[in-house]
Amino acid sequence: MSHSPYGADRTVLVTGATGTTGSRVVSRLTALGHRVSAASRRPARPARPGGAEPVRFDWYDTATHADALRDADRVYLVPPVGEPDPARVMLPFLRQARAAGVRRAVLLSSSAVPAGGPAVGQVHRELAGLFGEWAVLRPSWFMQNFTGQPRHVTSIREQGLIFSATGRGRVGFVDADDIAAVAVHSLTDDPAPSGELVITGPEALGYDDVAAVITEVTGRPVAHRSLGFEQLRDRLAADLPEEFAALLAGLDLSIAEGAEDRTTDTVERVTGRPPRAFRAFAEQAMR
Repeated sequence: MSHSPYGADRTVLVTGATGTTGSRVVSRLTALGHRVSAASRRPARPARPGGAEPVRFDWYDTATHADALRDADRVYLVPPVGEPDPARVMLPFLRQARAAGVRRAVLLSSSAVPAGGPAVGQVHRELAGLFGEWAVLRPSWFMQNFTGQPRHVTSIREQGLIFSATGRGRVGFVDADDIAAVAVHSLTDDPAPSGELVITGPEALGYDDVAAVITEVTGRPVAHRSLGFEQLRDRLAADLPEEFAALLAGLDLSIAEGAEDRTTDTVERVTGRPPRAFRAFAEQAMR
Protein backbone atom coordinates (compact mmCIF):
# COMPACT_ATOMS: atom_id res chain seq x y z
CA MET A 1 0.00 0.00 0.00
CA SER A 2 1.14 3.53 -0.67
CA HIS A 3 0.27 7.15 -0.03
CA SER A 4 -0.75 8.08 -3.56
CA PRO A 5 -2.13 11.59 -4.25
CA TYR A 6 -5.72 11.28 -5.37
CA GLY A 7 -6.34 14.63 -6.99
CA ALA A 8 -5.35 18.19 -6.18
CA ASP A 9 -8.99 19.28 -6.32
CA ARG A 10 -10.06 16.86 -3.57
CA THR A 11 -9.75 17.32 0.17
CA VAL A 12 -9.51 15.23 3.33
CA LEU A 13 -11.85 16.58 6.00
CA VAL A 14 -10.48 16.00 9.52
CA THR A 15 -12.97 16.51 12.33
CA GLY A 16 -11.63 17.07 15.82
CA ALA A 17 -8.64 18.67 14.13
CA THR A 18 -7.24 20.23 17.30
CA GLY A 19 -7.57 17.05 19.39
CA THR A 20 -5.11 14.34 20.35
CA THR A 21 -5.36 12.25 17.17
CA GLY A 22 -6.92 14.84 14.85
CA SER A 23 -4.04 17.30 15.17
CA ARG A 24 -1.56 14.53 14.40
CA VAL A 25 -3.58 13.36 11.40
CA VAL A 26 -3.66 16.92 10.04
CA SER A 27 0.13 17.29 10.42
CA ARG A 28 0.86 13.99 8.70
CA LEU A 29 -1.52 14.62 5.81
CA THR A 30 -0.20 18.10 5.07
CA ALA A 31 3.39 16.82 5.27
CA LEU A 32 2.47 14.31 2.56
CA GLY A 33 1.08 17.08 0.36
CA HIS A 34 -2.63 16.36 0.75
CA ARG A 35 -5.22 19.11 0.86
CA VAL A 36 -6.80 19.14 4.31
CA SER A 37 -9.78 20.88 5.85
CA ALA A 38 -9.05 21.08 9.57
CA ALA A 39 -12.47 21.16 11.20
CA SER A 40 -13.01 22.37 14.74
CA ARG A 41 -15.34 24.58 16.73
CA ARG A 42 -12.68 27.29 17.01
CA PRO A 43 -10.52 27.08 13.89
CA ALA A 44 -7.23 28.98 13.75
CA ARG A 45 -5.35 30.15 10.69
CA PRO A 46 -2.50 27.86 9.59
CA ALA A 47 0.89 28.74 11.02
CA ARG A 48 2.65 28.30 7.68
CA PRO A 49 1.83 28.43 3.97
CA GLY A 50 0.68 25.09 2.62
CA GLY A 51 -0.87 24.10 5.91
CA ALA A 52 -4.37 22.80 6.43
CA GLU A 53 -7.32 25.05 5.69
CA PRO A 54 -9.19 25.73 8.94
CA VAL A 55 -12.96 25.37 8.83
CA ARG A 56 -15.54 25.87 11.55
CA PHE A 57 -17.38 22.66 12.39
CA ASP A 58 -19.65 21.73 15.25
CA TRP A 59 -21.45 18.39 15.37
CA TYR A 60 -24.41 20.15 16.97
CA ASP A 61 -24.58 23.09 14.54
CA THR A 62 -25.82 21.73 11.21
CA ALA A 63 -25.25 25.13 9.59
CA THR A 64 -21.50 24.38 9.71
CA HIS A 65 -21.71 21.02 7.96
CA ALA A 66 -22.04 21.95 4.28
CA ASP A 67 -19.02 24.28 4.27
CA ALA A 68 -16.91 21.66 6.03
CA LEU A 69 -17.82 19.06 3.38
CA ARG A 70 -17.03 21.26 0.39
CA ASP A 71 -14.64 19.41 -2.01
CA ALA A 72 -14.09 16.61 0.53
CA ASP A 73 -14.02 13.02 -0.64
CA ARG A 74 -12.48 11.48 2.48
CA VAL A 75 -13.23 12.20 6.12
CA TYR A 76 -11.68 11.39 9.50
CA LEU A 77 -14.41 11.18 12.11
CA VAL A 78 -13.82 11.96 15.78
CA PRO A 79 -17.10 11.53 17.71
CA PRO A 80 -18.39 14.43 19.79
CA VAL A 81 -16.78 14.28 23.22
CA GLY A 82 -19.08 13.29 26.05
CA GLU A 83 -22.07 12.54 23.79
CA PRO A 84 -23.87 9.42 25.11
CA ASP A 85 -25.55 8.77 21.75
CA PRO A 86 -23.10 9.75 18.99
CA ALA A 87 -25.23 8.11 16.28
CA ARG A 88 -27.94 10.68 16.90
CA VAL A 89 -25.71 13.52 15.70
CA MET A 90 -23.25 11.67 13.48
CA LEU A 91 -25.47 9.60 11.19
CA PRO A 92 -27.35 12.57 9.65
CA PHE A 93 -23.99 14.20 8.93
CA LEU A 94 -22.63 11.02 7.38
CA ARG A 95 -25.64 10.74 5.07
CA GLN A 96 -25.05 14.36 4.07
CA ALA A 97 -21.36 13.58 3.51
CA ARG A 98 -22.18 10.68 1.20
CA ALA A 99 -24.57 12.86 -0.80
CA ALA A 100 -21.87 15.56 -1.02
CA GLY A 101 -19.38 13.15 -2.62
CA VAL A 102 -17.44 11.70 0.30
CA ARG A 103 -16.50 8.17 -0.66
CA ARG A 104 -14.19 7.09 2.19
CA ALA A 105 -14.75 7.46 5.94
CA VAL A 106 -12.40 6.58 8.79
CA LEU A 107 -14.00 6.50 12.23
CA LEU A 108 -12.17 6.76 15.56
CA SER A 109 -13.75 4.32 18.00
CA SER A 110 -12.28 2.29 20.87
CA SER A 111 -11.00 -1.21 21.47
CA ALA A 112 -13.60 -1.41 24.24
CA VAL A 113 -16.55 -0.79 21.87
CA PRO A 114 -17.47 -3.42 19.24
CA ALA A 115 -19.66 -2.83 16.20
CA GLY A 116 -23.22 -2.46 17.40
CA GLY A 117 -22.04 -1.79 20.95
CA PRO A 118 -22.88 1.26 23.01
CA ALA A 119 -22.16 4.86 21.98
CA VAL A 120 -19.93 5.00 18.88
CA GLY A 121 -20.48 1.29 18.30
CA GLN A 122 -23.82 2.23 16.74
CA VAL A 123 -22.03 4.46 14.19
CA HIS A 124 -19.52 1.66 13.51
CA ARG A 125 -22.37 -0.70 12.67
CA GLU A 126 -23.81 1.68 10.05
CA LEU A 127 -20.58 2.81 8.36
CA ALA A 128 -20.26 0.02 5.80
CA GLY A 129 -23.77 0.68 4.55
CA LEU A 130 -22.99 4.35 3.96
CA PHE A 131 -19.58 4.27 2.26
CA GLY A 132 -17.93 1.95 -0.20
CA GLU A 133 -14.55 2.57 1.45
CA TRP A 134 -14.38 2.70 5.25
CA ALA A 135 -12.34 1.80 8.28
CA VAL A 136 -13.01 1.87 12.00
CA LEU A 137 -9.99 2.47 14.22
CA ARG A 138 -10.31 0.75 17.59
CA PRO A 139 -7.27 1.83 19.60
CA SER A 140 -6.53 0.65 23.09
CA TRP A 141 -5.89 3.13 25.91
CA PHE A 142 -3.67 6.07 24.90
CA MET A 143 -0.18 6.44 26.36
CA GLN A 144 -0.98 10.16 26.38
CA ASN A 145 -3.44 9.52 29.23
CA PHE A 146 -0.43 9.73 31.55
CA THR A 147 0.70 13.09 30.21
CA GLY A 148 -2.55 14.81 29.24
CA GLN A 149 -5.37 13.34 31.32
CA PRO A 150 -5.82 15.51 34.42
CA ARG A 151 -6.74 12.71 36.82
CA HIS A 152 -3.53 10.79 36.13
CA VAL A 153 -1.27 13.80 35.69
CA THR A 154 -2.44 15.41 38.94
CA SER A 155 -2.23 12.27 41.07
CA ILE A 156 1.21 11.39 39.69
CA ARG A 157 2.52 14.90 40.31
CA GLU A 158 0.92 15.54 43.70
CA GLN A 159 0.80 12.08 45.28
CA GLY A 160 3.14 9.88 43.27
CA LEU A 161 0.18 7.57 42.64
CA ILE A 162 -1.86 6.20 39.74
CA PHE A 163 -5.37 5.21 40.82
CA SER A 164 -7.34 2.54 38.95
CA ALA A 165 -9.72 -0.36 39.43
CA THR A 166 -7.80 -2.50 36.95
CA GLY A 167 -6.15 -4.74 39.54
CA ARG A 168 -3.57 -6.90 37.78
CA GLY A 169 -5.25 -6.48 34.40
CA ARG A 170 -3.10 -5.44 31.47
CA VAL A 171 -3.57 -2.98 28.61
CA GLY A 172 -1.91 -2.70 25.20
CA PHE A 173 -1.28 1.03 25.66
CA VAL A 174 -0.75 2.78 22.32
CA ASP A 175 0.89 6.05 21.31
CA ALA A 176 -1.47 8.56 19.66
CA ASP A 177 1.23 9.08 17.01
CA ASP A 178 0.80 5.46 15.98
CA ILE A 179 -2.98 5.81 15.89
CA ALA A 180 -2.60 8.86 13.63
CA ALA A 181 -0.20 6.99 11.35
CA VAL A 182 -2.75 4.18 10.90
CA ALA A 183 -5.47 6.79 10.32
CA VAL A 184 -3.50 8.48 7.54
CA HIS A 185 -2.86 5.19 5.77
CA SER A 186 -6.54 4.34 6.14
CA LEU A 187 -7.46 7.67 4.57
CA THR A 188 -4.96 7.65 1.70
CA ASP A 189 -3.83 4.13 0.83
CA ASP A 190 -5.12 2.46 -2.32
CA PRO A 191 -6.63 0.02 -1.84
CA ALA A 192 -8.01 1.15 1.50
CA PRO A 193 -7.43 -1.11 4.54
CA SER A 194 -11.18 -1.35 5.04
CA GLY A 195 -12.83 -2.95 8.03
CA GLU A 196 -12.08 -2.56 11.73
CA LEU A 197 -8.52 -2.12 12.95
CA VAL A 198 -7.73 -2.87 16.60
CA ILE A 199 -4.66 -0.79 17.41
CA THR A 200 -2.32 -1.50 20.33
CA GLY A 201 1.24 -0.89 21.36
CA PRO A 202 3.83 -3.68 21.26
CA GLU A 203 3.20 -5.00 24.79
CA ALA A 204 0.40 -5.34 27.31
CA LEU A 205 1.23 -3.66 30.60
CA GLY A 206 -0.44 -3.53 33.99
CA TYR A 207 -0.66 -0.22 35.83
CA ASP A 208 2.01 -1.53 38.21
CA ASP A 209 4.29 -1.88 35.18
CA VAL A 210 3.43 1.64 34.00
CA ALA A 211 4.21 3.08 37.43
CA ALA A 212 7.55 1.27 37.49
CA VAL A 213 8.54 2.65 34.06
CA ILE A 214 7.55 6.20 35.04
CA THR A 215 9.60 5.85 38.24
CA GLU A 216 12.66 4.69 36.33
CA VAL A 217 12.37 7.33 33.62
CA THR A 218 11.60 10.33 35.83
CA GLY A 219 13.50 9.37 38.95
CA ARG A 220 10.39 10.22 41.02
CA PRO A 221 8.70 7.35 42.90
CA VAL A 222 5.31 6.48 41.39
CA ALA A 223 3.10 3.59 42.47
CA HIS A 224 -0.22 2.11 41.39
CA ARG A 225 -3.03 2.23 43.96
CA SER A 226 -5.70 -0.36 43.17
CA LEU A 227 -9.25 0.62 44.10
CA GLY A 228 -12.63 -1.09 44.03
CA PHE A 229 -15.31 -0.05 41.57
CA GLU A 230 -17.21 2.14 44.06
CA GLN A 231 -14.03 3.79 45.32
CA LEU A 232 -12.92 4.72 41.82
CA ARG A 233 -16.39 5.79 40.75
CA ASP A 234 -16.71 8.11 43.73
CA ARG A 235 -13.22 9.49 43.19
CA LEU A 236 -13.98 10.26 39.54
CA ALA A 237 -17.40 11.70 40.36
CA ALA A 238 -15.70 14.56 42.19
CA ASP A 239 -14.83 16.00 38.77
CA LEU A 240 -17.14 14.21 36.32
CA PRO A 241 -20.87 13.52 35.94
CA GLU A 242 -21.76 10.48 38.03
CA GLU A 243 -22.96 8.46 35.04
CA PHE A 244 -19.70 9.05 33.16
CA ALA A 245 -17.65 8.30 36.29
CA ALA A 246 -19.46 4.97 36.62
CA LEU A 247 -18.78 4.21 32.95
CA LEU A 248 -15.05 4.85 33.35
CA ALA A 249 -14.87 2.78 36.52
CA GLY A 250 -16.69 -0.02 34.72
CA LEU A 251 -14.13 0.05 31.92
CA ASP A 252 -11.42 -0.42 34.52
CA LEU A 253 -13.26 -3.50 35.80
CA SER A 254 -13.32 -4.90 32.29
CA ILE A 255 -9.55 -4.43 32.14
CA ALA A 256 -9.23 -6.29 35.44
CA GLU A 257 -11.16 -9.14 33.82
CA GLY A 258 -8.75 -9.26 30.86
CA ALA A 259 -10.69 -7.40 28.17
CA GLU A 260 -7.67 -5.34 27.04
CA ASP A 261 -4.92 -7.93 27.60
CA ARG A 262 -3.88 -8.25 23.98
CA THR A 263 -1.58 -6.88 21.33
CA THR A 264 -2.08 -6.68 17.59
CA ASP A 265 0.18 -6.26 14.57
CA THR A 266 -2.00 -3.48 13.11
CA VAL A 267 0.50 -0.62 13.36
CA GLU A 268 3.32 -2.57 11.70
CA ARG A 269 1.06 -4.22 9.14
CA VAL A 270 -0.53 -0.95 8.04
CA THR A 271 2.41 1.48 8.39
CA GLY A 272 5.40 -0.79 7.84
CA ARG A 273 7.04 0.05 11.17
CA PRO A 274 6.54 -1.26 14.71
CA PRO A 275 4.55 0.70 17.31
CA ARG A 276 6.36 2.68 19.97
CA ALA A 277 6.84 1.04 23.35
CA PHE A 278 5.69 2.77 26.54
CA ARG A 279 9.24 3.23 27.82
CA ALA A 280 10.27 5.07 24.65
CA PHE A 281 7.17 7.24 24.95
CA ALA A 282 7.88 8.02 28.60
CA GLU A 283 11.52 8.85 27.90
CA GLN A 284 10.44 11.45 25.35
CA ALA A 285 7.33 12.83 27.03
CA MET A 286 7.92 12.59 30.78
CA ARG A 287 11.51 13.50 31.45
